[in-house]
Amino acid sequence: MITIDRPYTGHVSPNSNPQQRDIPGARVVKMSVGGMDNNCYLVQCAHTGAALLIDAANEAERIAALVEQEVPGKVQLIVTTHQHPDHWMALTETTAATGAETAAHPLDADPLPVRPDRLLADGDTVTLGELVFEVVHLRGHTPGSIALALADGTGRTHLFTGDSLFPGGVGRTTSPEEFTSLFADVTTKLFDRYPDDTVVYPGHGDDTTLGAERPHLSAWQARGW
Repeated sequence: MITIDRPYTGHVSPNSNPQQRDIPGARVVKMSVGGMDNNCYLVQCAHTGAALLIDAANEAERIAALVEQEVPGKVQLIVTTHQHPDHWMALTETTAATGAETAAHPLDADPLPVRPDRLLADGDTVTLGELVFEVVHLRGHTPGSIALALADGTGRTHLFTGDSLFPGGVGRTTSPEEFTSLFADVTTKLFDRYPDDTVVYPGHGDDTTLGAERPHLSAWQARGW
């Protein structure tokens, strides 16, 4: 039995209970897995029950238990946000346990242990039940990093950003060129497009909003990370 904590704070940690956030038309379950405190997200359509899993990162048995308890037989797709191993260590086992298809950006597909059934490009959409996620390609942390943007029933956007955007900055880059690329994509494709109340669900750590981070963009650019 996995206990799901409510109310939702957006703060989970290794070995803590998952948390559930109810949004218009859907629910989001956030769970921290593994020693690197990776966030795994389960998003379910409230109307059809269809579910999406974002980053089968670690602790395959725990993810399987969550899926079996909360959405048995309902996971239709597993999306991997990028190629770094800490985001797919449970992908093989979770794919086998759920029978779900998998998806990732083509530039990050080759290192994955399961060849994606679906390759996702910038501007593509992923439909689960009545939920529509838009794919946003964010270059820099890895060549094929993606975010998923979901507009809830009120039009508020929920961004699942992998390791491209966190509270306090963009994701890790290893060269000035990579930082410039990632900062430009995050600025033009996220901050310039979505309003301040947009919720950010990162690949590690706590949630934030674009409004909380927007005042710091110039400082991030100046420091180069």
